[in-house]
Amino acid sequence: MGKKEDPLAVLGTLPGVPESVDSVRQAMDRVYGHRVMRRRSNEVAAEAALRGARGSAALAGADWPLEEVRRRSDFGVDDEARTVGAALRLTAEAGQLLSIWRHSPAQALARLHLVAAGGIADGDTVGRPRRDGEPVEGEQVGVALPDASEVAARLEGLADLVIAGSDAPALVVAAVVHGELLALRPFGSYNGPVARAAQRIVLVGSGLDPKSICPAEVGHAELGRAEYVKALGGYASGTPEGLAAWIAHCAEAVGLGVRETTAVCEALQRGAA
Repeated sequence: MGKKEDPLAVLGTLPGVPESVDSVRQAMDRVYGHRVMRRRSNEVAAEAALRGARGSAALAGADWPLEEVRRRSDFGVDDEARTVGAALRLTAEAGQLLSIWRHSPAQALARLHLVAAGGIADGDTVGRPRRDGEPVEGEQVGVALPDASEVAARLEGLADLVIAGSDAPALVVAAVVHGELLALRPFGSYNGPVARAAQRIVLVGSGLDPKSICPAEVGHAELGRAEYVKALGGYASGTPEGLAAWIAHCAEAVGLGVRETTAVCEALQRGAA
């Protein structure tokens, strides 16, 4: 019996994608080789998590200064504060879901949504995919909203791909998981933060960023919402060009996240952070 088809592996060969993959791998290798990482990787990871959460919240409409995110302890006072709080909780939770993700992506996604929306959204909608007629709140992503039956089918297909594993580079798998969840918006709220947390899980669980020191969310925020939405439109089109453009966009965001972490390492080395 032949090996099961690996549709994600094909994406790794699209024009420009191998170069994006190589660029990200080299950047990761450089930051992991920084002398600060030998003894202070936990501090770097904690700072990366904070900055990543800030970036994800900014994309979801709560663009707070980093120091405000660092300083605040009350995240329940208004919509922006709740968005920042959700992003912080998701970033912390992502690292706890690596083994669950590999065996049951649907369970991991339900947990991510519960962590983000629990106590905020209608309790009946938390932790489960939306049903027909239920509204979707949160950031607008510029692509048509699929109906509930399409969401269910595509989520099942995505879960099958994750469980089966792929020979595709981690960057490609992470970009597809991120893009698919963002395009589907499977939950009634916090879909963007959940999609970005799932990307983080893939990047960490794949071994590309095993210590979770690269806040790709920073890069996505730095590139801006307009470019994010434009690139997602390419993903949603399903064309080879659109898919390659989305993967390249995700690669650029990861590269900018590495740059952010390199700056953190250098600040720690100087004793300035």
